[in-house]
Amino acid sequence: MSVRNLIPWSRGGSQAPSIYRGDDMDPFLSLHRNVNRLFDEVFRGFDTPSALGRMATWPSVEFSETDQEIRVTAEIPGLDENDVEVMLDDGVLTLRGEKKAETEDKDRQFSERYYGRFERRFSLGREVEDDKVAATFKNGVLTVTLPKSKKAQANTKRIAINGNK
Repeated sequence: MSVRNLIPWSRGGSQAPSIYRGDDMDPFLSLHRNVNRLFDEVFRGFDTPSALGRMATWPSVEFSETDQEIRVTAEIPGLDENDVEVMLDDGVLTLRGEKKAETEDKDRQFSERYYGRFERRFSLGREVEDDKVAATFKNGVLTVTLPKSKKAQANTKRIAINGNK
């Protein structure tokens, strides 16, 4: 007896198992697709509450670096400067924010409460002058400017790129 005869889908000449049994689809696959469709339809209308905006996800952060400084820009819509905290500790920049919103309409007997929080930490990998770090917040955009120390600026080395010739 050949080992090939022990593999169920190799007997009929087909190389892969079929999801069909004759003219009918596999009932388990059909059940799986119907359950997925049910969940898709039920949860389609549920979005992130507008008071939180993008707070349910991490804020988008962009880094830029020059010879003199590192600049970190974070998009944090829906918050103001009192809701955001910026800390620098041992070369690690921490951005933390929290939003609480409460709506109450006594005439309609309706109330909603939203709460969102984020915290991101970034290892800078460079020496910065801690006492000269500055942060600004305008129109939902947080910008943190971290001046590099003289030692870090001196360690910057430009490397020439040679093309393949």
